[in-house]
This record gives sequence, C-alpha cells and structure tokens, in this order.
Amino acid sequence: MSTFLGMPTATGAVRGDRPFPAAAAAGLADDQLRRNLAHATGTIRTKRLAAVAELDDWEQLRLAGSALKADTMARLPQLLEQLEAAVAARGGVVHWARDGEEANRIVTDLVRAAGATEVVKVKSMATQEIGLNEHLEAEGIAALETDLAELIVQLAGDRPSHILVPAIHKNRAEIRDVFRESMPGAPADLGDDPRELAMAARAYLRRRFLEAGVAISGANFACADTGTLAVVESEGNGRMCLTLPRTLITVMGIEKVVPTFGDLEVFMQLLPRSSTAERMNPYTSLWTGVTPGDGPQEFHLVLLDNGRSRVLADPEGRSALHCIRCSACLNVCPVYERVGGHAYGSVYPGPIGAVLSPQLTGMTGGKDPNSTLPFASTLCGACFDACPVRIDIPTMLVKLRADAVEAAEADRTVPSGQDVAMAAAAWAMTDARRWSRLISGGRLLAWRRRGFRRLPWPGSVWTRSRDLPALPSRTFRQLWRRRPGAGEGR
Repeated sequence: MSTFLGMPTATGAVRGDRPFPAAAAAGLADDQLRRNLAHATGTIRTKRLAAVAELDDWEQLRLAGSALKADTMARLPQLLEQLEAAVAARGGVVHWARDGEEANRIVTDLVRAAGATEVVKVKSMATQEIGLNEHLEAEGIAALETDLAELIVQLAGDRPSHILVPAIHKNRAEIRDVFRESMPGAPADLGDDPRELAMAARAYLRRRFLEAGVAISGANFACADTGTLAVVESEGNGRMCLTLPRTLITVMGIEKVVPTFGDLEVFMQLLPRSSTAERMNPYTSLWTGVTPGDGPQEFHLVLLDNGRSRVLADPEGRSALHCIRCSACLNVCPVYERVGGHAYGSVYPGPIGAVLSPQLTGMTGGKDPNSTLPFASTLCGACFDACPVRIDIPTMLVKLRADAVEAAEADRTVPSGQDVAMAAAAWAMTDARRWSRLISGGRLLAWRRRGFRRLPWPGSVWTRSRDLPALPSRTFRQLWRRRPGAGEGR
C-alpha cells in the first residue's frame, strides 16, 4: 500500500472536454431533457423523504456512517492490507493498480488468461472511471453491460448521466426506439410499456449470462476483517454475474473498504433509503473468496487507487471519499435537475462529482473543465442535508473554488476581467465616500422597476447567466438618515 500514497493524479479517467457553463447551456436548451429530469428526480425525492421519515434514528445512523467512514480513511493503508490478507486466505487473488492504465492492463490479462473474448458486467462506476469498456474493445474483448439502464446507455452509444439511474435522461419512448434499433432480437413492434421493455432486455441478456465465462463487477463495500465483498442492486443481473461465470473480476476503489462485517449493518440501512427509497435492496450479494463447486472458481480483486491517495492526503478534501454512491445529492440539487449529468463531463455527476472529479484528476484553472465544476452549485446546502454520511459538500466547493482561482492566477500573466472587476469593487467598497458616490450614480438605474435581463459589456458577463434585479429608489443610508428620531442625537 505504501507505493500508492502520493499518486499525483488519476490516469485513464474519463473527464469532460468542455467547461461546465458551455455544457450546461446545451442541457438547459433541451426541453425534453429537463422534463425527464424534473419528473424522475421529483419522484425519487418524494419517495426518499417518506422512507427516511420511517426511522426515528435516521440522524444517528447518518452520524454513525460518517464516523465509520472517517475512521476508515484515518487508517486506510492498514485496512487494505488486512483486506488483502483475508481475501487471499479464502482463495482470492488481490491486484494493486496505481492508476487506470494499470487496472485496465490487469483486467485484460486476466480475461485473456481465462480464454474469453466477451465478458458480462455489473454496473461499476470504477470501471467507467478508468474507461475499461473502451480499453477492452480496443483489445478485441466485448464487454456487455447487464444493468438495464447501463444496457440502454450502451446500446444507444451514450454515456450515463446519473449515479443510480444512468438512463434518467431518457423516457420510455426513447428507450423503445433504442431497443428497436440496436438490441439484437428485439421485436419490431416493441412498445414502450415498462414491463414489455424489461422482458425484451431479459430475453436478450439471459443467453449471455449462461454463456459468459468471465464477469466483471464493482463493489459497494468490502469488509477488511473477513474479506467479504458486497454488491447491492435491484434487478438480479448482479446476482447472475456474481454466481454463473467461472471467473469473477472485481474492480474496486480503495475507499470502499469498511473495517468489519458488522459495519455493514449501518450502511445497509443508509444506502437503500437514500438511493432507491427502499427499506432494503431487492438483491444484496455477499461473497468471500472462492467456494469449491459453488459460484466462480477464480476470484480476482483489483484495488484501484487512480488519484484516491492524493485526495486522502488532503485533510479538507478527503471526506469526498466517504461517498457511498447513493445519488441522494443529485436528486436534490437544483443545478443537476436543470442541466443533467452529461454537463459535468465526468463519470461522477452532480454535487459529489463537482468535488470528487477535480480532486481525482486535478485542476489547472481557467477554462479547464475540472476547474469549472466547483462553480456548478448554488451552495444551497441541500446536498449536505440529503447525504447519508454527512459529506460537507458546500464547504468543499468553496475551498475548491479558491483552489481553481489560484491555479488560474498562477497560469495567467494578464489580469482577467474578473480580476479587474474585483479590484475595482475593492477600491470602491473600502472607502465610504467612494462607495456612497458609486451608489448615488447607480440610482440612475432605479427607474427600471423590472430589473435588467440584458446589459452591454462588461455587464453582459453578469446577465449572461443571471438577471440584474431592480434597484431601490433610495439607498439604505438614505433610509437610515430619514428614520424617526434620527436627528435627536442618539
């Protein structure tokens, strides 16, 4: 584990190619996308509130989850070594991957050693992070996503836009069209009824499950004391992948470890209520190493760093690694609901992506896509209130904004428009007379009672993304001087 610490950046990680403001503008212009998102996130929010309200000790559970995660991060190297020993003692093989390139190479070699040219996959954000599917395809190995939403996205040649519901940006009619055009064997008259769509996917996937010799999974949790891994899902596709193939390869971010098997009790209550608004997950699969004659006879665990040690080394940012991938922060975020997950240009969208992605792959300032992500927030705090492990995302966003500004300043030789504007504001606001004159001059705009939606440059920089509200006819200083009794020497 010591060789992992101090990794400078993540490699092989998927990141955006456009700054967030430009990508968000495209999402805002898509009316159908906004309708899909508003309906889906609104439904999930309502159900989640009801599921959480059933527990009188919900806040105590959140505190327990936060404390467990903090303890894990404080002694992560030791817990990972304990996990490695426990997995090996039960017939598994552990591989350490410093970055995405190394993890992809390890998985490719394992698949080839098994003699396979096709693998089935359980939904895994870690494999998306390193671009494993694309790497396997380039090596002549087909990777089939078996989660229904992931399958939809894969057949459409699209990218996931949500942690829990990757195809949240598509409605039933759009999914029907994808199946008709891209799913082998799909009926030509396939309708858009959810059950009909699910049955078509089941018929397509069942044969692939039975034929697959290798499966690739992620992991929601791994217990350091027993070597037990856990995958939670709602369709049964994960159970198929984790039991039928002869070889199972799990790619897991190193932050997913928990100290003991007993700690799962807390997270198995927090995760389903925060993600799918259920009391428990329909399918919770647990496995420990290899059992002769039952399930996969070869088990490989790939422990992925890919920038996580870099995040761990930052006391202010390491709590981003506490994330249990429930997506609760996405479903309450007003920014995500209006622009969708693709605007973030990252495998991890929404508020958690805005703090995790920049830390994993670094920021260079300016229009670097990662440097614009911390600004993709209103700082309303809804993400913290919803987070089951109490990650203080708003505070991290403020800190990352400062880091992004510093990175941009270090790269710049000429002051930016923002620098000039802030310097001018500081000059005016640090002197009472100058500020009073400026406000008096601004009163010339007070006649516009509806405010301003468009201003000429440089005001256009502001009104491009927000309105300038109507200015009051009198300033606070004027109102203060005219208050009753103001002239009585108080």
